[in-house]
Order: sequence, then C-alpha cells, then structure tokens
Amino acid sequence: MGDLEKDIQSKFDNNRIKALLNIIYTANWITSCQNEFFKDFGISPQQYNILRILKGAGKPIKVQTIKIRMLERAPNATRLMDKLCAKGLIERFPSEEDRRVVKIGITFEGLNLLKSIPKNFNKDLLKNLNEQEAEQLSQLLDKMR
Repeated sequence: MGDLEKDIQSKFDNNRIKALLNIIYTANWITSCQNEFFKDFGISPQQYNILRILKGAGKPIKVQTIKIRMLERAPNATRLMDKLCAKGLIERFPSEEDRRVVKIGITFEGLNLLKSIPKNFNKDLLKNLNEQEAEQLSQLLDKMR
C-alpha cells in the first residue's frame, strides 16, 4: 500500500492539502500506467476513449459530441482524431447540409482494435480496494466535485 508522505518524502500542513496532492499524484500514476499499457496497441488512452465513444454511439457523430463525452477534455481532440484517421481507425463524414459540420465514425479496423484490448485492463489499478471501498471512493470524489 502506498504512502504519499513516503513516496514524495514530504509532510503536509493538514489533511485537505494531503488529500488534494494525493489525488493529483494518483491521477498522474494512473495516467502513467495507462500510457504504458496502450503503447502496445499503438494508441493513447485519449484515443482509446474516442474509439469507445464512437463504438458506443453506433453511428457517426459530430466532433463536438465526442469532445463533450471525453473523460479527459483534451484541447487537442482534433489532433487525436487526425492520428486515428491516419491509422484507418476512424473516418470523417462531411455534412452535405453544412460544410462546417463533420461527423466521425469508427472503422472496421477500429472495432477490431477495440476487440483486441482486454476490457478489464484497469482492474489492477483498483486491486487494493474492495467493492465497498471503491464505492466510497467514488462517492467522495463525486462529493468533492
């Protein structure tokens, strides 16, 4: 089990400061784990999120809709989609009515890539929490926001 004070060799003035820094530290740890995992699949966690959004939509959707649904609101979402398009994992569909509107759809290759990624790849990140603790953590994070 981790201990933030030991991990970063620091003391904190109060538990609120420690909790906030622990959230930031843990978020960076999760990001690092996910970046390492997705390397083997040639995509980033953000690109995986885009592919999952498109698969869940079941049809091409607007770029703005994708941006709204993303877990990590990346200002570079368009660039992420450009890379997925270049890899043949998604495709663009310009609107015939309004040329400012572009819809994005997942390709067969994108669906196959998603199938190759284990659905439970995040389970080890929460292995030290039981179901009740995971629920409590989720509730506390919701309360914080």
